[in-house]
Parts: sequence; C-alpha cells; structure tokens
Amino acid sequence: MTGASSGIGRATALRLVQEGFDVFAGVRKPSDGAALRREAGDRLLPVEIEVTDERTIDDALTVLREQVGDRGLDGLVNNAGIGLSMPIEYLPLDQLRHQFEVNVFGQVAVTQAFLPLIRQARGRIVNIGSVGSHLTIPFGGPLCASKYAFASLNDALRLELHPFGIHVCMVEPGAIRTPAVDKTLGDVEAAIDRMPAEGAARYGELFRTFTRRAINREQHGSSPDVVADAVHRALTDRHPQARYPVGKDARLLSTLPRILPDGMLDRIRFRLFGIPSKFGASAP
Repeated sequence: MTGASSGIGRATALRLVQEGFDVFAGVRKPSDGAALRREAGDRLLPVEIEVTDERTIDDALTVLREQVGDRGLDGLVNNAGIGLSMPIEYLPLDQLRHQFEVNVFGQVAVTQAFLPLIRQARGRIVNIGSVGSHLTIPFGGPLCASKYAFASLNDALRLELHPFGIHVCMVEPGAIRTPAVDKTLGDVEAAIDRMPAEGAARYGELFRTFTRRAINREQHGSSPDVVADAVHRALTDRHPQARYPVGKDARLLSTLPRILPDGMLDRIRFRLFGIPSKFGASAP
C-alpha cells in the first residue's frame, strides 16, 4: 500500500498486519518506514516510493517481485494523496497540476506497475477516495476535482478488470481525524499572503471562516481505524462492495447530491462553510 507513513495509511498498515497480512508499506522517508517496522514487526516491510517518481515505482516493483516471486500480490491499496484548498481565482496552476500528479496520475502509474502481480494472485485493488468525489466544497475545488477524476478512473478500472476476476473497490472517507488536515487546511494566513492584495481583500475573511469550520469538522471526525476496517473488508469480503463510504457523515454526504436540487444543496454548503447565501452580497 502507498501512503503508509501516517494517518489512514499507517492505521491501515497496522490493522492488516494484525489480521495476518504480510504488508509492503509504501513510505517516502526511511525514518517513517523504520518507525512502522518497529511497531508492526517482521510482517511489515517498508518500501520507499514516491508516486510521482517513476524511478521509485520501478524500484519498489523490483523489491516486491523479489519478495513475492510467482505468488503475486493479494492486494494493492492506493492511499497516497495530498490536499490543497484555495480560491480558484488565485490558485497557482503549478499547484493544481501537482495535486493531480499525486492524486490522479500517480495512482494510475502505481496501478499500472503492480497490476501484473495482482493478476498472478487474482488479487484486489482498493483505492482510497473521498466523499469529496460526490460533493464539492468552496475553496476545496482542487482536492475535490482530483477525487472526482480518480473516482471516474476507479469505476472504469472496475469494469475493465471484471472479466478477469479482479475486484476494484473504492473506500470513501468522510471526516477523519488525521495529521493531513494540518497540511491541507492549516496555514491559511500563508495562503492568503500569497494572494495579490485584491485577492486577500476579496477572499481573506471567507477563506479564514471556511478553514476554521473545515478544521473543526475534521478534528471532530472519525478515527482512521474506521477506514482501516473498511480496507480490510474490501480485501476480504467474499462479495466486496464497489464503494465503502466510511467515517462521520460519509454516507449522508455522498447521498445528498443524488437527491437534492443544486439550489438547496448550495444553501446547505453556504451555511456549513460560512459563505453568504445572498447572491451578490459582497463587493465585486
């Protein structure tokens, strides 16, 4: 699995070891791998991998081939990911491209590389998505857009691998308490400082309010253990689900866009994140 250093990935790697799996835990730093190994024991092997770097993917594949031989892999868990929040009007395009490089292109690169080992074992692929692939939030456009794209690729892959007896599942977390919230939402003032003066004036208070409310929701979210449990079920259920919504409000938030008209859904999002609901309420 990728992205095993902390949060959801770490909790999942440890849970799978407890359930008797031999886990190849993808990490970016050797120190993270060493810490995981100390806690998990000999059934976990850290493997350095950066999903945007083809060389590290190839190196990781070589390591796994040496370890598993003709047995192949019972499962691939694509968990690596990053988040970015920013007003679209002032979003640096290089940051948007990097968001997609990690959350979309990197996931495809890893899947393509390891699919031959999955085929050998008639294994499964479990992708970690988000309820954000169903419900876009203000200032969360970059993250939600990448999750929408990844969810679409996940669905295509599930259909394409069906004839070959390979299950593809997506776990869709809602609000989860992890250190990632600080990376995604934490330094709001630095983000505002990077905007031009007119951007800071337009969006500063709206962005601060959004960030406070979003952080509060995440900090009161579910434990990463609920995601680890869903990944274990996706890997072991006799008839796995296509999607596993997990965590606080996940099922509700993935359902609302299917049953509510856009206008009503917008009003809910305005209220949740402190956006004025009156059209044209702010100066241009």
